[in-house]
Amino acid sequence: MLELSILGFLAEEPLHGYELKERIKALNGHVRPVSDGALYPAITRLVTAGLLEQHTGPGASAAPRRVLSLTEAGRADLLARLRRPKQVEITDQVRFNTVLAFLRHLPDRREQAAVLRRRLDFLRTPASFFYRDGDPVRAEEADDLFRQGVLRVARATGEAERAWLREAIAELEQPD
Repeated sequence: MLELSILGFLAEEPLHGYELKERIKALNGHVRPVSDGALYPAITRLVTAGLLEQHTGPGASAAPRRVLSLTEAGRADLLARLRRPKQVEITDQVRFNTVLAFLRHLPDRREQAAVLRRRLDFLRTPASFFYRDGDPVRAEEADDLFRQGVLRVARATGEAERAWLREAIAELEQPD
């Protein structure tokens, strides 16, 4: 997901490493912080692969800074990642939010809708955080107040997300 975030933000404008880190941090929040030890090796991999270019630009003070921009190969890679997200990028909420944050870069509305449809199909599968004898436990069946809370909040969030997904898919499938 880190590489998708890097490619996605650089598709919008060239950035230096610190600005990029701050944008990724804002997207992921405290849930999945990004360290320099993860960010800069990922940038190096993407530069080596020809997906990013770097050049030196003026810094805020006297020190110059490395400015990163997306290459055409990087844009193609971003679009490929958005067209075919890995299953974990559909099922994991934080990873899906990263895909969703950059899905606008995919120019074909049908392809955008197909990604949303995959998420909607996943959300239709009954699931729970808690199981009893192999069966998902519903909020009304939870054995304590706190598990009921977890399940009720998850249900409300899931209902809201499914409603939005259905609306977005319908809008994307409208003729131009």
